[in-house]
Amino acid sequence: MPRIPTHLLHLFLGFGFFLILSAAADPLSYCKCTCGSSSIIIPLDHDDPKALTCLDCNRSFCRSSNINICDGKKEDEISTSCFQRDSVKDQAVVLIFITATGMLLLYAAVRPWISKWFNPQARYEQLPGR
Repeated sequence: MPRIPTHLLHLFLGFGFFLILSAAADPLSYCKCTCGSSSIIIPLDHDDPKALTCLDCNRSFCRSSNINICDGKKEDEISTSCFQRDSVKDQAVVLIFITATGMLLLYAAVRPWISKWFNPQARYEQLPGR
């Protein structure tokens, strides 16, 4: 059975990780505006050409977002926080972990049969008279 050269294997693995990291570059961001005891979560739209970032999640953003919970509140009663959910990077890490664990379990299950096929000593028969 021909072996795959290690430099080719490293090239394919590096390319795969590059694809995963490039897909994980743009997670969904949300801005949480808390005014007094009320709060609302506003998605920062990434499909918009003028996409907002976490730097835009501030008190003036909460006031200008046409939400009524901040009407009549003082500036110190408004607090903001920005967070990200459903990141492609997080999903890729979980998927890679589950795949690697499944492959290791599968290998452990079929290892006794594989070792019989690839055992070099089992291929040769002993000559008669020896």
